[in-house]
Amino acid sequence: MAYDETGTDYVAVVAVEGLTAAQVAERVAAGKTNDVPDRASRSVRDIVRANVFTRINAILGVLLIIVLATGSIIDGMFGLLIIANSGIGIIQEVRAKRTLDKLAIVSQTKPVVRRDGAAVAMAPREVVLDDIIELGAGDQIVVDGVVVEAMSLDIDESLLTGEADPVHKDAGQQVLSGSFVASGSGCYRATKVGSDAYAAKLADEASKFTLVHSELRSGIDKILKFITYLMIPAGLLIIYNQLFSSGESIRPALSGMVAALVPMVPEGLVLMTSIAFAVGVVRLGQRQCLVQELPAIEGLARVDVVCADKTGTLTENGMRLSELRCADSADTAPSRAALAAMAASDPRPNASVLAIKEAFPDDPGWGDATADAPFSSAKKWSGQSYGAHGNWVLGAPDVLLDPGSDMARQAEDVGSSGLRVLLLGSCDVPVDHPAAPGAITPRALVILEQRVRPDARGTLEYFASQNVTVKVISGDNAVSVGAVAGSLGLPGGDRPVDARELPDDRDALSETLETSTTFGRVRPDQKREMVGALQSRGHTVAMTGDGVNDVLALKDADIGVSMGSGSPATRAVAQIVLLDNKFATLPYVVGEGRRVIGNIERVSNLFLTKTVYSVLLAFLIGITGVLSQIFHFEPVPYPFLPRHVTIAAWFTIGIPAFILSLAPNNERARSGFVPRVMRLAVPSGVIIGVATFISYLLVYAGPDQTETEKVQASTSALITLIMIALWVLAVVARPYVWWKLVLIFGSVAGYLILFALPFTREFFKLDPTNVGATTSALVCGLVGVVLVEIGWWVTGRLHGEHRRLFAAPEDLPGVH
Repeated sequence: MAYDETGTDYVAVVAVEGLTAAQVAERVAAGKTNDVPDRASRSVRDIVRANVFTRINAILGVLLIIVLATGSIIDGMFGLLIIANSGIGIIQEVRAKRTLDKLAIVSQTKPVVRRDGAAVAMAPREVVLDDIIELGAGDQIVVDGVVVEAMSLDIDESLLTGEADPVHKDAGQQVLSGSFVASGSGCYRATKVGSDAYAAKLADEASKFTLVHSELRSGIDKILKFITYLMIPAGLLIIYNQLFSSGESIRPALSGMVAALVPMVPEGLVLMTSIAFAVGVVRLGQRQCLVQELPAIEGLARVDVVCADKTGTLTENGMRLSELRCADSADTAPSRAALAAMAASDPRPNASVLAIKEAFPDDPGWGDATADAPFSSAKKWSGQSYGAHGNWVLGAPDVLLDPGSDMARQAEDVGSSGLRVLLLGSCDVPVDHPAAPGAITPRALVILEQRVRPDARGTLEYFASQNVTVKVISGDNAVSVGAVAGSLGLPGGDRPVDARELPDDRDALSETLETSTTFGRVRPDQKREMVGALQSRGHTVAMTGDGVNDVLALKDADIGVSMGSGSPATRAVAQIVLLDNKFATLPYVVGEGRRVIGNIERVSNLFLTKTVYSVLLAFLIGITGVLSQIFHFEPVPYPFLPRHVTIAAWFTIGIPAFILSLAPNNERARSGFVPRVMRLAVPSGVIIGVATFISYLLVYAGPDQTETEKVQASTSALITLIMIALWVLAVVARPYVWWKLVLIFGSVAGYLILFALPFTREFFKLDPTNVGATTSALVCGLVGVVLVEIGWWVTGRLHGEHRRLFAAPEDLPGVH
């Protein structure tokens, strides 16, 4: 039978059967598909372009061309940095991309689509125009459409509109992509797919592999901008000095100019940051942790409060029926039949209903429900009406019963042991009546057993050792939640707070949250308010959850963490998805974030110290050149060749920074990255720059010096620079462990070899044979070392850095 695709009959048939294979093929051929790009990451081409065409590579490239134009290929060794920066960055980011892509496929929301009369779960991009998509509680709406079937269907559009209250939807009403089902069930017909869908562009932009909106990244950008401003006058001064004041020929003048400019560029800082983030993604991916936004690694490292649900976080997701305690022996058979009927008629059973269905699998044959009231976190009950078989409700005893009743007291006693308790009752009005549930007759207590996760206690103990407070926020009975939290040793777990008694005032709520750790009967809107109240007290809050009732709080928290088995809506708004559903994975995420941030801060000190002393040395040489023209004395040329500044960075920054950026680090992340790095790097850089300049002046023999004397003067300045820079490395590496000592002594040994072997001396133009010059360099170096040590001690004590910089490893929290 043929149908006009614009007619009512066609729509009715499609609503029941879904599209046929032929109709799907027609729409695919016409391009009416949901062709939204995958969420996970940018393409390999974009990665290559982003890593090759950078500002730093452009600066180094121009300087490389200048050096090669002088005919000195050896002095162009710094050009290898372009290849290293690009190659390592590309390799690491492609590895991270592949990890993200694989995990994204596992985590991907798969809508249930009716095709040829069968319901099939498929990838969102396989949806075509006019597909019929089924909906249940927690499902995310992947394309725009019109409701064709609705059973108490409430849609939460807060992610689109900011409105927290769910919107009731009847057949014929529009639903928008990006919203999700708060309660009820139904299906809708896709009317807009692909880029035409309301939230397609927002979803595409919001979920790309990105490094933006990060204090760390924005801090580094500020530093780079500041350095650029310094490089311009310093570069102009050194160019003037080398080309006009020093009187040198064009080749040595250009070599000196490039040697002065190259070390000003913190070429490895951005690279090390990208590597640290990318390696973090790969490491977490190996633990089945999907990082949907890279700054989440950094954000979670700053977290000082973790808000966790009980069910699915501290306890296993699954439940089993422990006991059916009837109000009267005559209620046993009706209660069993009612529970079996309710479980059989629920199209999307939750964990509690699944446990009931497993215990009572035989459908009593009551037929379809005449009325249905889906469960919602706000009202805490669900119900079905079965005509002559009565109206039945299932929900929280403390919500449905008079607190003073005998059944309510029994429920409280059972709940105090950590068991989950539901009330089965019959009511005097249909469950969809405006006055529902009306007067309730208690029929039985449904007692469910939840198993506490074996790793929950260890996870809570880890957070306690790291000074991270855990708040258990659950919709379950407060006494039951408190019993579980108390059994795990959570401080304050034995004093649970019923959220129905929480104050509405933000300040009063904040005060309660500061003093209590365990909360029960929390509504979804209260979870959101609690997150906001904690944030108002300066806390960085992580929220974990797996249910649709957690979405608003996950969205507002600084870091949202969803379980992989959670609803599609929670996975969509969370920055981190724990695909293995293990709360115990969270400490590894925190640890990875601390490793990334702590190590980047360490290596930033090295790179910025180099930039500071390079800029200062260029200023000193340049200003000397300008003054020589005014006061008519011989100017001082730049002391180093490009090859000298290349080897100066090898063992003081390059190799050590790479190792330090990937090393273990459990220091808790703190705000104020830029001022903290600058107040440590600037004094060290100033000391190195001034000491190196003085060391060079003490040995410099004037413009008529021989080539040997020129090399000896450069070598003396280089010895002073390397000595102090190695001491900066030694300070940055604190607190010491065996491998850090190996790294430091290995760096010293590397330079001893370079200065000792005849081949390397000749290749790099080094000559430490002048005893007087070398002794002068060593003395300047020792003075610089002492000044750096004093500077770091003073800075550490003034700004509270002393303990972190000079403590033994075992004295720091989380370092073992």
